[in-house]
Amino acid sequence: MEINSADFITSLAAYGDFPGRGLPQIAVVGKSNVGKSTLINRLCRRNKLARTSSTPGKTRLINIFLINQAFHLIDLPGYGFAKVDKKEKLRWGTMMQDYFTTAEELKHVLCLVDIRHEPTEDDRTMNRFLRETGIPFTVVATKADKISRGARSKYLAPICRALLVQPWEIICFSGEDGTGREQLLETVEGILAEPEEK
Repeated sequence: MEINSADFITSLAAYGDFPGRGLPQIAVVGKSNVGKSTLINRLCRRNKLARTSSTPGKTRLINIFLINQAFHLIDLPGYGFAKVDKKEKLRWGTMMQDYFTTAEELKHVLCLVDIRHEPTEDDRTMNRFLRETGIPFTVVATKADKISRGARSKYLAPICRALLVQPWEIICFSGEDGTGREQLLETVEGILAEPEEK
């Protein structure tokens, strides 16, 4: 699979109707500053498609992108950012909950974790939620360029333990050097080829 077109559609403070809604959706989740926007940009080979920031908590809305006129990538707000107040955290939590319970078009979730760090309690909570609700997901370990290829298995071990996945189920990804891009595109292609469940 190759991405030939990628367009930003809209940002939503609460999930609802938007132009073109009805196509399959793949959502991207992860803690603040894990590299969601960077992954989207690298995947689509568009530097400024999704806004990136060195400041965590940049994505506070649900951002929707149309890919190849065939499916929507949904960039969900980063969780676990310490510098926002409880009211804002609650709003984010409600926004995410509403999305997951009402997005009938959702086919798969890409769960991003930083390869250099053990998953946070928020990562574990998201993992449990997806398992309990039966939403299919793939764990993507970002910032893979920061770890040598030989050392990656050591860093993946605590991620596997925390999120109950096998090492071969994790995609190591880097927005810097493109590691894992082809594997991720193949995964997306496979997800979109799956028959709709009745």
